[in-house]
Amino acid sequence: MIPSVLIVDDEKHTREGLQQALAENYDVTIAASADEAFNLLDAQPFDVVLTDLRMPGKSGLKIIDKALALPHRPAVLMMTAYGNIETAVEAMRRGAVDFLTKPVNIERLEVLMQRALKTKTLEVEVQQLHERLDEKFKIEGIIGASLKLKAVIDKMKLVAPSRATILIEGESGTGKELIAQAVHQTSPRSRGPFVAVHCAALSENLLESELFGHERGSFTGATERRVGRFESADGGTLFLDEIGEISQSTQVKLLRFMETKSIERVGGSKLIELDVRLVAATNRNLEQQVREGKFREDLFFRLNVVRLHMPPLRERPEDIPLLLAHFIRILSKENEVPPLTVEAGALRTLQAYPWPGNIRELRNFCENAVVLRRGGSLTEFDLEPKFRGVASSESGTSPARIVVAPLVATSSLSVAANEKHLLREALLKARGNRTKAAELLGVSRRTLHRKLSQWPELDVLDR
Repeated sequence: MIPSVLIVDDEKHTREGLQQALAENYDVTIAASADEAFNLLDAQPFDVVLTDLRMPGKSGLKIIDKALALPHRPAVLMMTAYGNIETAVEAMRRGAVDFLTKPVNIERLEVLMQRALKTKTLEVEVQQLHERLDEKFKIEGIIGASLKLKAVIDKMKLVAPSRATILIEGESGTGKELIAQAVHQTSPRSRGPFVAVHCAALSENLLESELFGHERGSFTGATERRVGRFESADGGTLFLDEIGEISQSTQVKLLRFMETKSIERVGGSKLIELDVRLVAATNRNLEQQVREGKFREDLFFRLNVVRLHMPPLRERPEDIPLLLAHFIRILSKENEVPPLTVEAGALRTLQAYPWPGNIRELRNFCENAVVLRRGGSLTEFDLEPKFRGVASSESGTSPARIVVAPLVATSSLSVAANEKHLLREALLKARGNRTKAAELLGVSRRTLHRKLSQWPELDVLDR
């Protein structure tokens, strides 16, 4: 798309000359006064405004103010025949990207135009990033309507605007980092950095250097000074995931920061004061670790100012349909395939499954289903045996009966539908062997044959 430029100058030959010079690479509009420029700025968006400083009526400084107050902010370049330091400083203070003197050097103007467009593009990208972050991590963007999740969100709303340290507990895959990001995005620090450190992924020495930074020569291989994550998070939020994995020496340094709000780089002696909010997360029982002497009690109390407990997915099955719809919509779009339809029977079975991997496991399931089925519908009989409660044939066990995943209380299947469901499970478990299927069901082979005659579509299972 060709960049659009508005040239404002009361001198006819100047504005038309500039229009002719830029017309090959830009969509150029001209205005002879500030009032005319105001009308054009209100009528359409421009990428760049190139304006004279001194004109009859309103000056170019007023055009800067007008342009930068618009929702679609253009980059502004100022030009004048009366170039001086005071004018340049005032134009830049108002928000101009750069300053030119007349007569305008076209080559320099081209360079400044490209620089102005790059600056504007960067500003737009940053704004879009903030908007995406706000949308992704705002409280309303957390998927779920269960009472347990609502309780977490309500507590988070109370603590987010404060400076309080937060400890998030919960099993792996329950969304602890998402909650931490939501806390940051709904706090006064939302325009500051959010820095995440996964403590379990780093050794003790690497973790200390990663968190606190190091000075040149502080250890073998430290060839230059390194700024740590604490300094990177200054003015924002530092999220320490798996805090229960850190060593005793790192615990001491972390406690010192929480008491003094300052750190020392590894190998350094200078105190660096920081404004950082801590949010920590763990899938361990820190109180048990304190009793076992593996975690400092004083650090635990410092971290445990506000505790949020993320419930596992098995404790909020009513959120599973919402999460399925959310992930299937996103993943179908990413993979450019038609949306997958999950039928009622499959949904009931998925709600009854305990999801040991929690939301992470559910998302992986959705991606697998979307990629492999590429649209269409998903029934309960399309699910892997683990979802239907059928033991794996590779385990070597031969249970005397089929374990069928329980249905949620809202289901109202007929007796015939349940019979069909059990027959299918028996044939799948017996790998199509009708004698074994009859034994699993506790009925005679004749009865099994008679039942199968009612549902001929099940015959394919024993072939």
